[in-house]
Amino acid sequence: MKFRDRAALFSYRLQSRHAVSAWLILVFIFLSVPLAARELPVLCEKDVPVPMRDGTILRANICRPAEGGPYPVLVHRTPYGKMQGGKLERYARAGYIVVTQDARGRHASDGQFESFVRFETRDAVDGYDTVEWAAKLPGSTGKVGTFGASYDSFLQWRLASLRPPSLVAMSASSVPARYTDLEGPWKLRPGRRLAWWYYTISPNLHRKAGTDAPHLSGDPKTSWKNGEGERLLNLFPRMDLPDWLFGSEADAVKFWMKNAQLDPWQLDKGCRDIAVPNLDIIGWYDHCNGSIDMHQATRKHGFTKVARENQRLIIGPWSHSGRGARKVGKFDFGPDAALDTAQEEIRWFDYWLKGEDNGVADESPVRIFIMGANRWRNEPEWPPRRAESQTLYLSSGGHANTPSGDGALGNTRPKRAGLDRFVYDPRDPVPTLWTEAMFTVPADQRPHAKRQDILVYQTEPLAEVVEVTGYPEVVLHAASSAPDTDFFARLIDVAPDGSSRDVASGMVRARYRKGLDKSRLLEPGTAAKFVIRMGPTANEFQPGHRIRLDITSSDFPNYDVNHNTAADQNVDATRVTALQTIHHGGWLSSRLILPVIGK
Repeated sequence: MKFRDRAALFSYRLQSRHAVSAWLILVFIFLSVPLAARELPVLCEKDVPVPMRDGTILRANICRPAEGGPYPVLVHRTPYGKMQGGKLERYARAGYIVVTQDARGRHASDGQFESFVRFETRDAVDGYDTVEWAAKLPGSTGKVGTFGASYDSFLQWRLASLRPPSLVAMSASSVPARYTDLEGPWKLRPGRRLAWWYYTISPNLHRKAGTDAPHLSGDPKTSWKNGEGERLLNLFPRMDLPDWLFGSEADAVKFWMKNAQLDPWQLDKGCRDIAVPNLDIIGWYDHCNGSIDMHQATRKHGFTKVARENQRLIIGPWSHSGRGARKVGKFDFGPDAALDTAQEEIRWFDYWLKGEDNGVADESPVRIFIMGANRWRNEPEWPPRRAESQTLYLSSGGHANTPSGDGALGNTRPKRAGLDRFVYDPRDPVPTLWTEAMFTVPADQRPHAKRQDILVYQTEPLAEVVEVTGYPEVVLHAASSAPDTDFFARLIDVAPDGSSRDVASGMVRARYRKGLDKSRLLEPGTAAKFVIRMGPTANEFQPGHRIRLDITSSDFPNYDVNHNTAADQNVDATRVTALQTIHHGGWLSSRLILPVIGK
């Protein structure tokens, strides 16, 4: 029986002549319930100074239980403004001293902000110093965990690679292993990134520096929505983006744009230095689900046995901004998709920092949500080794443009060679279907049904379930009239009612088809082989549904447009139209390779 239920049982006695006795019973019950079973009252301090080794003062909010102790400490570092109330107090009520800190140069913290486009920052040592400072707080057990997603996760991986002695566990979620995976050879994925600089990062930089910028006259997010976003997204060349957009980081951003084949992160390499367990909670539609690579790298190469054997991965049907929701975009994945991610983190830390026997030790390393079936499943590893490759070959009568065309996917390689063509105009790219917040979400592709610059290949309605779990791949034999261009592949689940939910996607920039370090232009008109590895997914295509593959050359503003000129489009605004040819059948059999889980 919970404490509240026991209290209710005796509360009526307070109205009787036995009130004193009832109070004594209540006190006895209260004292007999372990602290961990109660919601503890909390005390919070704001802007507590945290000294760094170079003398810079960073500032943190601290919440702690108002009674009992000692308690472990949870550290959260962020450039977005430290937490207040809500999740902060919830973790404190669960029996933790919680430290949430503004990163260097952000909000209340002193120093110069060094963004993640820089090849060298003080993020790692600042994190190390913060963890060791937190371990010595009054009432601390000396054990520290870290938590946070996205940029906050990036900061965790940085500090964890230095192995601070007091760090015991972390929950770092949703950040790719490499910055080149996030932005890629496109130099800048403008949709999310420009909005991020415009109304999330640069306003605070300008205000702290006392400088002015056009977007500070009102609410930056409102001005972005009211036309400034559209103007900046369509400003070419990209090096003409105004310096005020990036604040004090303008030089660093533009240096990276000139050297985008280099990776300033290399978090996967740092996994060899990770000594602690990590819980990663991400989504199939999260543009940062490349954090799976760190899960795999640490399991294989982690610095300690405890790190190698205790990496935990939970993947739901979520986007970057909606972890734990059952409805993502316009799609409802059912009640089982809903997950209390904060409670998952609390359970994780209760085991590692408090030693509670709560079942965490017995759980599978990987837990995935199977879309379509809308259920969870445990796996011993990612991707599942038992998945078998199933190949579907592209074919058509030469008219695969649009879903009403004759493009098909079949199990048999067509003996007869064929081809499909479309015109890619970078001045009229295929628009990204996502939310106003510029985050990738599952989208119904029907708004694109009439576009002639999308080739569509699909199966007949399925007679039985087909589960695709892993990394779908497309082997594309294609030619272009341009010396450089892009090709996109999108796997889609088409329901009997016509709704067309994208399942996974991937792209390749032609000049980097053999790797970012092996730039090689196309010979216009000559077919080349492109291997497009799509993002991770787990989707059960139901009977009556179709498996569909779309091929096109743009997805703007999620990805920047290729100008089709081979010039450096950061400094050259010229854009030209390209004629794209997709070959199938015969010796040039383009195909879709699916990782299929058998019954």
